[in-house]
Amino acid sequence: MLRRTLIAAANQDRVKAAVQAVPATRAVVARFVAGETTADALAAAATLVAAGLRVTFNQLGEYVTDPGRAGQTRDDFVALAGRLADSGLAGPGSELSVKLSALGLLDGADGPARALDHARLICAAADRAGVLVTLDMEDHTTTDSTLEITRALRRDFPWVGVAIQAALRRSPADCADLAYAGSRVRLVKGAYREPAAVALHRRTDVDLAYVRCLRILFAGAGHPLVATHDPRLVAIAAELARRTGRGAGDFEYQMLRGVRDGEQRRLAAAGHGVRVYLPFGPQWYGYFTRRLAERPANTLFLLRALASRR
Repeated sequence: MLRRTLIAAANQDRVKAAVQAVPATRAVVARFVAGETTADALAAAATLVAAGLRVTFNQLGEYVTDPGRAGQTRDDFVALAGRLADSGLAGPGSELSVKLSALGLLDGADGPARALDHARLICAAADRAGVLVTLDMEDHTTTDSTLEITRALRRDFPWVGVAIQAALRRSPADCADLAYAGSRVRLVKGAYREPAAVALHRRTDVDLAYVRCLRILFAGAGHPLVATHDPRLVAIAAELARRTGRGAGDFEYQMLRGVRDGEQRRLAAAGHGVRVYLPFGPQWYGYFTRRLAERPANTLFLLRALASRR
């Protein structure tokens, strides 16, 4: 019930305004979001890199249907690639994480073609800067178009990654299709509320599906990106790497900013590749509420802060 309430709150302007207005909540927001500006993100990234971690930058925003705004998002990512090169943060240790709906994917029948054009320009800028790009996976209605755009981009930029949500019933087949040499696949559990016809809902079922997808990816020739904070799944990935003869450079752990920071550093210190998902930008609210829905431990603090506002 709490998780459903938090997800619903992601679209409530009144709740968003209240959260923004209360200084006491800023510490909770800052735990998950690097800030509102590119400078904020670069400063946070420099700290992570100094600790031996890799970074994926996500300028927040999604479900854009205004062509001008989609073009601005494209330009922002292109500029970010340049800033990474100028700041000394370029290289495969840095990555851009892009939501295609922020590039106009859902803007009518021509949305997928326009999103592909925008994404191609972002990938070209990333290529010049020597950084990576991974396409986020959104709700199930975008899965086919996201995978189609991934295939199109990989013709020119074979290093482009894509996320797969283990909770979707189709994902084992998608993982099998993507487990080829050079293919970077970020496996996540899934943060969207989906119909039971297309997605698993019980936590145990999602965990089992995640392991099933991990087995497929590790048995293949691609490069698995293990995006989880669950210590059991982290351990299973390590064991699968051992069984399939993968070294630390043959797969990567990915975790969110603000979640199990100590474990991120422990894994990096042990020689594993660990990449931290670093979201930033003024459109932080929807992302923030989804993180609370996944990990409600901070919710009581947030509600107390809101209740104390006078």
